Amino acid sequence: MNELSSETFFNALPVFVDFQGVADASNYRGLPADWALATADIVDSTGAIEAGRYKAVNMAGASVISAILNALGKHDLPFVFGGDGALVAVPPSGIEKARTALSAVQKWVREELQLTLRAALVPVADVVAAGLEVRVARFQVNPNISYAMFAGGGSSWAETRMKEGQYAVPPAPEGARPDLTGLSCRWNPIQSRHGDIVSIIAVPAGSGNNEAFQALISDVVALAAGEERDGHPVASEGPQLGLSAAGLSAETKIAPQGKRLRRRLFILAQYLLLVGLYRLGLTLGNFDPRSYRREVSRNSDFRKFDDGLKMTIDVAPERLRLIEARLEEAARAGVCRYGLHRQDSALMTCIVPTPLSHDHMHFIDGAAGGYAVAASRLKKQALAPPAVSATP
Repeated sequence: MNELSSETFFNALPVFVDFQGVADASNYRGLPADWALATADIVDSTGAIEAGRYKAVNMAGASVISAILNALGKHDLPFVFGGDGALVAVPPSGIEKARTALSAVQKWVREELQLTLRAALVPVADVVAAGLEVRVARFQVNPNISYAMFAGGGSSWAETRMKEGQYAVPPAPEGARPDLTGLSCRWNPIQSRHGDIVSIIAVPAGSGNNEAFQALISDVVALAAGEERDGHPVASEGPQLGLSAAGLSAETKIAPQGKRLRRRLFILAQYLLLVGLYRLGLTLGNFDPRSYRREVSRNSDFRKFDDGLKMTIDVAPERLRLIEARLEEAARAGVCRYGLHRQDSALMTCIVPTPLSHDHMHFIDGAAGGYAVAASRLKKQALAPPAVSATP
């Protein structure tokens, strides 16, 4: 693959528009070997969640994506938001900039959010040398936004190496700050409209039957699709207007110390302007608040594939029982391991380069632990004694 095609890899991928396509191997292409995986997560995110700090945990995870996209001046890189962390694939020309961004965002998370972010930069060539792949697909949620899906085992391998301390990127020295322009988390928690907000993670069980796992993913996605808007936690008209105090506090900390009052007042003024325009049915130039709210819903990333299925969906109790029964059946058959966490609301963390553009991105997670709790339950399931199969 030549340098030009390597650098423009994600934009050159064909898109699929039906989420069932995540189970179709033909939608994925191998990431070029000269790329690298920037991966990061919060140490002891479970403890932070138990202390009621999940808004800060989500902000820290999204800050990794924001810092790297801004450092490279690109918003079309393959990435995945995991709640308490993130993964971003970076081309060869951006590897050193990504390293600097990872260092700076670690420092910011420690000093401003009082959390510990560990980070690593893993060459894709090393993933391939380990016998795995980083395969990427491009799921287009609408003409303005596409999200990356990852398969092949490579991103999980990179995360494991990071947790072992390999390929570590150290925190930046005193005074370093990442560019987090556009990062925000202003919306109030989004209440369930159907029953529960459920965060689900399902991964293959070892080197099991790939076809059986793909069939499981298709079944779970199809079951969720029977809910309104495929289980999307945000209504089609967009989230309810509201300004989260925790989100306001976290976003204010993006600004340097001497400019935080001005930043806080600016955020409040933006919010009051949005509310005023919305209630009066007015627009401001090209900005239409009602259209923006609808775009927030359409642009939201509430389901993904990252070496396994991850969904935060709003489902009725009857449908949830069907989903859980299908997952349990697959787990007993040795096809998958899974974790599932129920809560009554979802959180939204956003990257909005400018409200006047249509490419703003919104990441959905459960408001009471979400993916992090689901992941911890998946790990406990992995440590449990295997179930005795009823089949010979």
